[in-house]
Amino acid sequence: MRVGLLTVPYRNRPLRELLAELAKLGVEAVELGTGNYPGDDHASLDDLLDNPSAQDTLLALLEEHGMIISALSQHGNPLHPQRQIADAAHTTWRRTIALAEQLGVPIVNAFSGSPGDSDAGRVPNWVTCAWPPEFLELLEWQWREKVIPYWRAEAPFAAKHGVRVAIEMHPGFVVYNPGSFLRLRAAAGDNLGANFDPSHLFWQGIDPVDAIAALAEHEAIFHVHAKDTELRQAAVRRNGVLDLEPLENVEKRAWSFRTVGLGHDRSTWAGIVAALQSAGYDHVVSVEHEDERLDTDMAIRRSIGLLTELLHDRSSTSVTTAADSLAPSAADHPLLEGGTS
Repeated sequence: MRVGLLTVPYRNRPLRELLAELAKLGVEAVELGTGNYPGDDHASLDDLLDNPSAQDTLLALLEEHGMIISALSQHGNPLHPQRQIADAAHTTWRRTIALAEQLGVPIVNAFSGSPGDSDAGRVPNWVTCAWPPEFLELLEWQWREKVIPYWRAEAPFAAKHGVRVAIEMHPGFVVYNPGSFLRLRAAAGDNLGANFDPSHLFWQGIDPVDAIAALAEHEAIFHVHAKDTELRQAAVRRNGVLDLEPLENVEKRAWSFRTVGLGHDRSTWAGIVAALQSAGYDHVVSVEHEDERLDTDMAIRRSIGLLTELLHDRSSTSVTTAADSLAPSAADHPLLEGGTS
């Protein structure tokens, strides 16, 4: 496995400058956004698609720094009940598949989508409760009329272009846990796999190691995100984990996204890495930064450092020691002096 980075936090940094600094930190892959929620600052579809010269320049730049593109990411909601929003997400998805084929990138990351409550709906509806009975009736309508038809068409479409689909299990969308993911895969076929992100599982009470085992039975892990989640147990005991407090209000929330190793300890992440290895996963572990409490530069250095150590089977006595000792200072690596927080 290689350590990679989703470059979205550095959307304002020129890619050449960013790659040079990431290479110093031992990063071997980048995940590039092409639109929808991630944006497209380092992989503009308008600039790259059907433009061999621009593509050659990008690939040469990556080769110069010893890197690959682990995946193109365009997480959107192609099942949105408002047709204009759904069509825009779908267009970005299709164009991203075309660009992945032209660049030789094997994976496109996506969300499953979230439909509304009817063809006349205006907002997505995420069903999380089995009662009253109309909730399950709505859920079955969503899957039968929207989810399965869409992905039964799109997973084979991607396969025809030599690209695999990696769905991120994300609350708010119909695929949010291993059970809902495996339901979609059974319906859409084995060109649809998972972009495995433990952070969304932690707060739901799902053990990532058990989730990996469930997906490994189907050889269904195509890509991996490295992001942690911290649970504030006092808030969980009081109100549970279905938290509607804005993400930036971390002191009031039951859970918040954290830098790798700062939500769960080193041994937990060592177990995740070991489970991925046992599952035969041999692609990229891509750091995704969404920690509201830590400076972007420091957070990314910590994540890269700990993951590099774990992937190379080095030992450390604690997550704090591992993160601090492996995180170069800004003076050592001026990267990262201009990052966002």
